This record gives sequence, structure tokens and C-alpha cells, in this order.
Amino acid sequence: MKRFSISPIEMTASFWRNRGLIRTLVWREVVGRYRGSVLGILWSFFNPVFMLAVYTIVFSVIFKARWNVESDSKTEFALVLFAGLLMFNLFAECFNRAPGLVLANANYVKKVLFPLEILPWVAVLSAMFHWAISLFVWLLAYLLFFGFPHSSVVLIPLALLPLVLYVTGLSWFLSSLGVYLRDVSQIIGLLTTVTMFLSPIFYPITAIPEKYRPFLYLNPITPAVEQARDVLYWGRGLDINLVVPNLLISIVVAWLGFAWFQKTRKGFADVI
Repeated sequence: MKRFSISPIEMTASFWRNRGLIRTLVWREVVGRYRGSVLGILWSFFNPVFMLAVYTIVFSVIFKARWNVESDSKTEFALVLFAGLLMFNLFAECFNRAPGLVLANANYVKKVLFPLEILPWVAVLSAMFHWAISLFVWLLAYLLFFGFPHSSVVLIPLALLPLVLYVTGLSWFLSSLGVYLRDVSQIIGLLTTVTMFLSPIFYPITAIPEKYRPFLYLNPITPAVEQARDVLYWGRGLDINLVVPNLLISIVVAWLGFAWFQKTRKGFADVI
């Protein structure tokens, strides 16, 4: 029986070796989501526009919410909230899809030459496409209400990188586990909801008592949300003391997820 390498070098080499196939599958995923609709891929633009408009009306007009008491901006809360949701929505989309990735592509499992390990990359990159569209909408809204964004926005890819690696590792692990344990997808739905409320998305982290904040940072979404808001809205740089440890942990999670996938993939064909 063929052996599959669990080396971290193979993890990156596989991505590079299959980059053309990954690009093709990602585009198919993006276009396929809106196949048959009148507006097609334009929905990926209108959806975040609509959601941002709803957040702005609900929080600034109806609830008159303010992110901090010193601010009198009516749109600040919506933009700060949306910046956090950019990161969480990327995580949630990949996290929820992960258990069914292999099952949804069962026709590839028995094809000896198809690199199954690229399926999580395809899912994550297609989610990143919609993340990029939502980011563009956020930047347009900021330009409309506040003028040109801070120069720190160029750092957003660095704020995103640890989250991408982390969720890719989880996708490898969950896509394999979902083959053997079909209940995983139900559990993941519950965990996504819990994770959303345990992340500082609808509230500033300063609202949490200081002695409990370190526990909140154990949630990988928290650093991503905080760093996204810093570079997008507040105009601050990245917190190296937060980004570097988070990046190192995400690399380890990505490799462990890849190793698990490679070790367990031999049984996929028998189970499916």
C-alpha cells in the first residue's frame, strides 16, 4: 500500500506542485457557488454590502451603539464589528465545511493520482476570495465615511496568515475525521456558535475582566480579530508579541493536521 509523507516539507511542496490544479478547483468553487443566478459572481460583492448596511442601520441608528464612550461616530461600531466578522466568517466557512470535504469529493478518493491533500487548500482559498471581496467592501465604506484608510491596512495579510494556517490544519484534521465519524459535522455547527460568542466580535476585549483575558486569547480567533481591527480601523501596527507566538502555533497546528490526514487517508476508500 502506498505510503504518504507527513513531512512539513511535503506539506508545502504538495501545494506548490499542485498549484495549477488548486487554482482551477478554487475558481470552479467560486463560480459554482453562484451558477444559475442572474447576477452570478457579483453576489459575492452585494452580500457583504448588504450586511454592512444592515449592521450600520441596526447598531448606529436603532441601538445607537458606540464601541467606546468617547466616540460620537454613528458608523464606528458597524465598521469595527465588520472588521472582526471578516476574520470570523473566514474561519466559520472553512470550519463548517471541513468535515464534509472528502465526502463531498468521494469520486476523487479512488483516483490514485489525485492529491486529496489539496482539498483543504481549495476550501480555504475559495473562502479567502470572499474574504477579499468583503475587505474591499469594508475599505469602500471606510473611504466613504472617514476618508482614506490608514497606511497600516497593508499589514492585513500578516494578520490573516496565522488564521489561514490554523484553519487549514483544522480542515485537514476534520476532513479526515468526518470520513470515519459522520456526527462531526453536527458537533462543528455547535462549536462554531460557541466560538463566535467566545471571541471579541460583538464586544471589545476590554469589556472582559483582565484576569480572564488570557483565557480568551487561547481562542485562535481572538488574536486575528484584534489584529484586524488594529491595522484596519485603529491605524496601529501589528503586536509582535501577539502575532509571532500565534504564527508559530498555527504552523504547528497546520503540520499536525496534515500529518493526521496523511496517516489516515489510506482507509478513505474502504469507508466511503
